[in-house]
Amino acid sequence: MSSHHSPDSAAAHSEPTGLWHRPLKKTGWVGFLTTVDHKKIGIAYALGALFFLLVGGVEALIIRLQLMVPENELISARLYNQLFTMHGTTMIFLAVMPLSAAFFNYIMPLQIGARDVAFPRMNALGLWCFLLGGILINMSWFFDQGAPAIGWFAYAPLTDRQFSPDIGTDFWIMGLQILGIASLVGAFNFITTILNMRAPGLSMMRLPVFTWMTLITSFLIILAFPAITIALVELMFDRHFGTYFFNVDGGGKPILWQHLFWIFGHPEVYILILPAMGIISEVIPVFSRKTLFGYPLIIFSGAVIGFLGFAVWSHHMFTTGLGIVATTAFAFLTMLIAIPTGVKIFNWIGTMWGGRLRFTTPMLYAVGFIWMFMMGGFTGIMHSSPPVDAQQQDTYFVVAHFHYVLIGGSIFALLCGIHYWFPKVSGRIMDETWGKINFYTVFVGFNIAFFPMHILGMTGMPRRTHTYKEEMGWAEPNFWATIGALMLGFGILSCIIQMIYSYYKGAKSPNDPWGGRTLEWATASPPKEYNFAYTPVIHARDQVWEDRHGTPEKRMDKIAPDPEHGIHMPDQSWWPLITSFGIFFACLGIVFFRYEFTFFGSLSYTNGIGLLVVGLVVTLVGIVKWALEGPGGYHLYPDAEDMEEIRQSQSKN
Repeated sequence: MSSHHSPDSAAAHSEPTGLWHRPLKKTGWVGFLTTVDHKKIGIAYALGALFFLLVGGVEALIIRLQLMVPENELISARLYNQLFTMHGTTMIFLAVMPLSAAFFNYIMPLQIGARDVAFPRMNALGLWCFLLGGILINMSWFFDQGAPAIGWFAYAPLTDRQFSPDIGTDFWIMGLQILGIASLVGAFNFITTILNMRAPGLSMMRLPVFTWMTLITSFLIILAFPAITIALVELMFDRHFGTYFFNVDGGGKPILWQHLFWIFGHPEVYILILPAMGIISEVIPVFSRKTLFGYPLIIFSGAVIGFLGFAVWSHHMFTTGLGIVATTAFAFLTMLIAIPTGVKIFNWIGTMWGGRLRFTTPMLYAVGFIWMFMMGGFTGIMHSSPPVDAQQQDTYFVVAHFHYVLIGGSIFALLCGIHYWFPKVSGRIMDETWGKINFYTVFVGFNIAFFPMHILGMTGMPRRTHTYKEEMGWAEPNFWATIGALMLGFGILSCIIQMIYSYYKGAKSPNDPWGGRTLEWATASPPKEYNFAYTPVIHARDQVWEDRHGTPEKRMDKIAPDPEHGIHMPDQSWWPLITSFGIFFACLGIVFFRYEFTFFGSLSYTNGIGLLVVGLVVTLVGIVKWALEGPGGYHLYPDAEDMEEIRQSQSKN
């Protein structure tokens, strides 16, 4: 525990008693609702994302059970459409992206030697917008018209009021807008933190790869999200105010939605996969006992992937009649983006080559990621050819492709990161035997679930089909795909149960159980409130390895805090939560605008103007009070254990 101001601690450290203060810290639920600590916010992101991962998984399993046998009537066609819409939306926006944000929040500041992010209260605003956005999207299930049935891509003109009169589409639109606020707030915060709060000596070319991928992903979010924001605003105006952005009757163009959506949607693929690549680049060197092979190429290829990600969006539109020039250009650029991706794969293989490999659970997930992502990449290269894409478009072959990329890729890497950094977050270590059992369950279940979909696609089974005739010959692959999906779901649920058990009952972990190489492993496990009792001065890229094995001149210096100023920490605040609730109610008012609907079959409402006004007022008050709150903060002094570590380090140096 930290030593705060008291006569004894002041005497022990010769502190000027007037400078050391700490307001009464709020704990329990109040502490959670007002926290600005990047570590607690990271944990909250992870818990919310894992919950939505289970929700999206249940939606997927219901879909698979419906398709398990021909002419099944487990669910209706409309419910099927609602489920695949919500499954895609949930997995992308409420599970994978927030899980990446959890690692950004918790790990990145530790890796750069910072005590928090640049804007702690904005960080809290991002958390609450994520949670409330997820709630808003899923609220549609509780209304008489149900969830949206438009697909996660929401192609116009099917989203027009004429074809989608239900309120679920409006919940989807406004929920995504709130989630966009969360993503943009986080992206600006992470960029500012990385560029301005690095420890002395931590140059850009000494940054851990995961921090680099955090930076590149944040730039992608800032550049990509305005496109989907504009598209959603235009769609909202078409639905509520009778405009004609996507309505042909008034001169609108439905294909405009596809361009705006995929200008966002394809960079979104790399927003999902670049953090995964960053995690893998941290794990493989540790368990290969080798420095990362080709570090500059890994960084450069990540930047090139991010850049090219904005130049390939129309490969999702090869069958829309773009013309031969545009189709040729986008086909070439799509093939080109495979090069920096292949560079990363060869770097990871080169790191493992000749290393002293330890196949721990994190390493198994890392190696599994490489193979599964390569499978998805190979089929992706196939789709870059317009004639091939014309045959595979909207078949189950495409479903297999993007699940190999996003589950075999992103989810495998995120599970790798969870097992790798769990001791750092909790101070306990997950059981290796159960971890490996869970890995093989997930690995085998995943391949049984999605490999048969290649066969289904090649034999003509269309995507988004509610049922099929037995004579089509799709029954057996669908049966095995469902068995694999159930196995995959069991494996992921087992991982989550193991996490919960390990958090409370797992074996105690040393501060650095893996022999890590980056700066987060130089802190306590879990880290103390101030992260670092000292200012680390970096002399090498793999600084923790240099401290353990290197020459004295490359070992990290530890500068004790100024005895007159100590460690400044930000105050807790209610205003991010209040501001996010204001945004939530304003969006809810827009959803209910001009609607008459029934909630649970009894309570009827007809207009959302009141909610909109209340939401705007609460948002305005929250922002003003937030601004008037001032920087605030309190001072901490490192505890005796940390001070002794600093003294020993200084005496050695």
